[in-house]
Amino acid sequence: MNDDNEQSSHSTDEPAQVTTAGAARGPWARRLLSKKSGGLVVAAGLACAVAGLTGAGTSSAADSTSSPSVTASDTSATPTATPAPTPKPSGPAGGGPVADPAPGGATGIVDTVSTSGFTFSTATGVKVTVDKGSTTTYEKGTHRTSAKAVKKGTSVLVLGTVDSATITATKVVVQPGGDGGAAAAKAAGVIPFQKGTPSPAKSVGQIPDYTEGEGTIVSGKAADNATKAAQAVVPGGINDRVVKLSNGEYEVHNISVNWPHHVFVSKDYKVLGYE
Repeated sequence: MNDDNEQSSHSTDEPAQVTTAGAARGPWARRLLSKKSGGLVVAAGLACAVAGLTGAGTSSAADSTSSPSVTASDTSATPTATPAPTPKPSGPAGGGPVADPAPGGATGIVDTVSTSGFTFSTATGVKVTVDKGSTTTYEKGTHRTSAKAVKKGTSVLVLGTVDSATITATKVVVQPGGDGGAAAAKAAGVIPFQKGTPSPAKSVGQIPDYTEGEGTIVSGKAADNATKAAQAVVPGGINDRVVKLSNGEYEVHNISVNWPHHVFVSKDYKVLGYE
């Protein structure tokens, strides 16, 4: 499923264009996806995606070596939900409505470090700015660490509030030996953003009946766990919001790439499919 106003081929905006969960995306967005069949939870492509991951620690995203259906460690918390965001007048490049900032995250390799935060690049070359705060926490693998662990060239997963290509970090996970999600993105077939290039109409794995804009945006551990699962299997873009569907599953919205734009995650935070 494509998003007309996302940073993708169906937009002429610059990378990191964000769309609202409730906004109309074009004729393709108004059709209801047919229920996809599939006895397996994840297609063979997902297994390949995770097989290519490197790094240590169960809390890392793109470097996890677990099954392609990534399960977060803490599923006991009850997620908070907010209404779908109200469109703003225009995006960063003046090209259409964008969503209000919402919880999400991304994976990549650190480029620069400063006293206020750092920048990193995703596996598809998306430049992300990270703002840190007094409440930002840091992990290295599965252990707590400090901001000093974030250095140029290190692989990181950043969770927090996403506003286009800027993340106000709540948690930074340093992934020792990680590749910033490069192997996983390649295995999953993630297509980098190319202005003017149409997004392909294809899907991998199990896709639910889903209409663009349905569900409620969640925050807290539910958003973090769903984002970690999505970034482990399909890194390369920025997850700018997590939507809980009526059946209890999640749609993790993916921007700044031509494909995929939607990653579907189960109630227990395992990737089901993406399109």
